[in-house]
Amino acid sequence: MRALPVAVAVLLLLAPVVGTGPPTAAGSPASVGAADSIGSSSSPATASPAPARLSTPLPRQTTDENRTFRTLSVPDGGPVRTETTTYSANLGPSLGVAVGETSGAMETETIVQRVEAAETSEDRQRLIVDALDRVERDEASLHDRQRAAISAYASGDLSNREFVDELVRVAAAAREYDSRLEALDSLADETSGFSTPARLAELQVRLQVYEGPVRAHALAAGGGDASGADIHVQSSEDALVLATIADGQYVREVFRLDRWDRSGGSISTDAAINAVSDAYPETVSLRQPDAFGAGAIQRITVPHEFGLLRTFVSGGTTRVFVEHQRIDLDAFDDTEPVTEAGDGFDVTVDRSYAGGPVTVTVRDEESGDPVSDVTVTKRVGDADSRSIGDTNEDGVVRTLSPADTYRITVVDEPRVVVVDGLEPIATPAPVETE
Repeated sequence: MRALPVAVAVLLLLAPVVGTGPPTAAGSPASVGAADSIGSSSSPATASPAPARLSTPLPRQTTDENRTFRTLSVPDGGPVRTETTTYSANLGPSLGVAVGETSGAMETETIVQRVEAAETSEDRQRLIVDALDRVERDEASLHDRQRAAISAYASGDLSNREFVDELVRVAAAAREYDSRLEALDSLADETSGFSTPARLAELQVRLQVYEGPVRAHALAAGGGDASGADIHVQSSEDALVLATIADGQYVREVFRLDRWDRSGGSISTDAAINAVSDAYPETVSLRQPDAFGAGAIQRITVPHEFGLLRTFVSGGTTRVFVEHQRIDLDAFDDTEPVTEAGDGFDVTVDRSYAGGPVTVTVRDEESGDPVSDVTVTKRVGDADSRSIGDTNEDGVVRTLSPADTYRITVVDEPRVVVVDGLEPIATPAPVETE
C-alpha cells in the first residue's frame, strides 16, 4: 500500500493561492523524481516472463560512416506549427502537478482500502473490476485530451508554455493511473478464486505511451529540479514532436495519432520487433531489441551503446506510432558541416534536421586550438538574434535546429564571424515497408 505524500496538507493549502485548477483539471500526476526516465520502465503486470529477442543477430555498425539514428516526424502535407520555447521553473503549474499527484494518490489509497475491507471474495472482485473499468475510461479521456491539445496548438489556440504544461499534466496523470493498475494487480493476486484480468496488461502499456523523456525533463525543469531548457515543439493536426538537449544527450519524443489504430487487433512480439527492425535498421544493429506488450500494443526497446530507442507499435497498422530517443551528443552523426573563417576564427556549424542538435565549434584560425568563452548567437528568419551560450573548453556550444533558415554569429569584440543562410537538413526518416 503506497504512503501518501508528506506535503499533502501544505500543497492543498497553497494550490488556491497560486491559482491552480482543481485536481480533475490537472489530472492525477506523479512525482517529479519518478518521471525522470525515457518512459515508464516497468513491464505490464502480466507481461511475458522473458523479453522477446531477434533469433538472428543483425550485423553491428563498425564505423561512424554509416551511423544514423532514424526518427519519426510530423507527416507531410497539411499545416505544421514549429517553435522553440524555453521551459524553466514556474511555481503555479508545478504546484498544480503536485496537487494532482496528491489527489490521484488519495484516490488510489481509497480504492485499496475499500477492496481490503470487502467482506467476501465476490465483493473484492467487483470492486477491482469497477476500478479497472474506471482507469479504462480515464485512459480514453487522456487520449481525447491529448488529441485536443495537439490540434489546438497546431491551429495556434495554445501558447508554447500552455501546450507543454498540458502534455506534462497528461503524462503525469498517466503515470498515476499506471501505478493504480499495479495496486489493482496486487489486490487481484491476493483475492481468492480471482486472477488479474488480461486487459489490465494492455491498458498499462497504453498508459505508458503518454509518458516521454522530454516531458519528464520539462516536469523536472518546471519544478526547479533541473535546469531550464529550450524545447523544440512541432505539431500538425494529428502528430507531435518534442525535442531538447539535456545531460549531454539529445532527447526526442514523437507521437503519431495517424499511426495508432486504437481498435486494432492483437499484435505479436515477433511482428512488432520485425516492424521496428525494418524501420530502424541501423539502430537495431547496435543491439537486439526487447519487447513487452499485450493485446493491440507492443513496446519495443533498444538500449544501445549511444543511448536508447523506445517505440510503441500498434496492432492493426503494425507501425510505430510513438518513439522516444536518447542519443549521446558526442555520438550524434546526422549532421552536415558548414565552415566559415575570418577575424582569426575558424567556425564550423554542424547542421541537423529541424529539432535536431546543432553543434557550433570555434577554433583559432592559425593554431586550430579550440576557443572557449566566446559568445554565440542564433537568428531565425527575420527574428531578433538570441544568445545560445558561450563556447566551452572544447570550443563548442550547442542549440536546436530551427525549421527555417537561420544564422549563427560568433562574437568576441571586436571580432565577429557570421555563418549565414543555414538550412536544416532532411530528417532521416524510418524505412517504410509495404
